[in-house]
Amino acid sequence: MNTGKQQKPVLTGQRFKTRKRDEKEKFEPTVFRDTIVQGLNEAGGDLDAVAKFLDVTGSRLDYRRYADTLFDVLMAGSMLAPGGTRIDDGDKTKVTEHCMFRTEENHTAVRSYAQVNSFIIIIIIIIMQNGSGVNCAQIVVYVKEEMKKNDLQEQAVIGLLWTCLMNAVEWNKKEELVTEQALKHLKHYAPLLAVFSTQGQSELVLLLKIQEYCYDNIHFMKSFSKIVVLFYKADVLSEEAILKWYKDAHAAKGKSVFLEQMKKFVEWLQNAEEESESEGEDN
Repeated sequence: MNTGKQQKPVLTGQRFKTRKRDEKEKFEPTVFRDTIVQGLNEAGGDLDAVAKFLDVTGSRLDYRRYADTLFDVLMAGSMLAPGGTRIDDGDKTKVTEHCMFRTEENHTAVRSYAQVNSFIIIIIIIIMQNGSGVNCAQIVVYVKEEMKKNDLQEQAVIGLLWTCLMNAVEWNKKEELVTEQALKHLKHYAPLLAVFSTQGQSELVLLLKIQEYCYDNIHFMKSFSKIVVLFYKADVLSEEAILKWYKDAHAAKGKSVFLEQMKKFVEWLQNAEEESESEGEDN
């Protein structure tokens, strides 16, 4: 892929700040570094665990504000001073060996780390350049190129795109207003998500991501079913995936609340399916 003059994809039309629920956490470069280093060290050499940590942490920490620090840690294991020397004060707790520069010098290991870093690079590019007007079609082209180049699977990409989209907005703190704001935002980017939710497993990953987000961000608790219905109407989520999630694929987090929210819509889906089968038999 020629990256020399290629315009990077971005999300448009939103400005954002740290969520109110995260304001108590001290967002300084060294604190950010320590959090990332600790997570990478706990994940060890398990790249699936590394990818999961970076994905989940992306909904809590400000990757946009501390992008330079994030890149330093992923590449060199700690923060870098001008000239490339590490800023770790000789403290091993401020350094991770699980970074690109410390990866075993073989193709498989380096490629695996490149995959994990590509996930995060996609997120940072989309969030950091917020507002320059690139549309969904341009984002699709870019993400597909990254998938092909790094052999990324759709199930991983759909979850990270969701995280990215939800990080790109300064959400209203009033529960009665945030749902409308979220639906407007997600409706615009539904075509993007639809491209990367063509498999049943990808749809379930997205449903679980939505469930997790709405549970972790309490002002979204009442938004879950409306987001799912929006994605159903936009052909992001299929009837089969929604019914599967409802029956036995949902997570434990907030399940009683979300299952109750979805009850009437699921009943409608089931009745529509029965009517369709009945019409087929009559014909």
